[in-house]
Amino acid sequence: MQENILSILNLRKIYHDPTGETVAIDNLNIDIKDKEIVAFVGPSGCGKSTLLAILAGLEKESDGKILFNGRKKIGFMLQTDCLMPWRTVLENSLIGLEISKTLNQESRKKVLELLDKYGLKDFQDKYPSSLSGGMKQRVALIRTLATNPDILLLDEPYSALDYQTRLALSNDLYKIIKAEGKTVLMITHDIAEAISLADRIVVLTKRPCKIKKIYDVNLTNKGLPIENRKAPEFSYYYDMIWRDLDVHI
Repeated sequence: MQENILSILNLRKIYHDPTGETVAIDNLNIDIKDKEIVAFVGPSGCGKSTLLAILAGLEKESDGKILFNGRKKIGFMLQTDCLMPWRTVLENSLIGLEISKTLNQESRKKVLELLDKYGLKDFQDKYPSSLSGGMKQRVALIRTLATNPDILLLDEPYSALDYQTRLALSNDLYKIIKAEGKTVLMITHDIAEAISLADRIVVLTKRPCKIKKIYDVNLTNKGLPIENRKAPEFSYYYDMIWRDLDVHI
């Protein structure tokens, strides 16, 4: 049985302004198991990104507890790649190590190995302007992995890419996550992406954000995300989650 790497207990987030207060997250509880992929889906503006920001330490919770099981190094990958255009692929990949003052011969070697392993060795001295959108996001993921985080937070990292590129990168993402043995919490608006990638899917309510339902994703012959879309259970999960989201246009 997998141990819990993270527990979120009675989490609340309240924003205050001159007109009053807004409850963004209310009484959210969930345990995250080591090395599992958990996808969060919910209506736009429900508080998904706020949740990740709190877990990353970028925002402070108003109430509740966030408990890490001895390990709490976090890697946060945003919607945009945020690569610095004046730095090479290698130099961009090393930024996190430089900021954390952990760049040394060993950690640099690890980054070079990641670039080689995931098809970017020949581009390590190139600048972002010469890369495709998908390659830029792969560099962003390697930059996030370079600091060896225990938990990866992914805030719709492929939302700006075209559909075909997103499909291809979902396979890359899955292989990298499994090879590196990471726990992942990801936000996505794409139900199909969530089903094909995640071990569990958490459906959130509209604001204030609460957990409406959690699905354990059990697919026949589960493997790479593109193949998972062909599983006989795929449409069942899609229909159930779409119904739970209760989206009205």
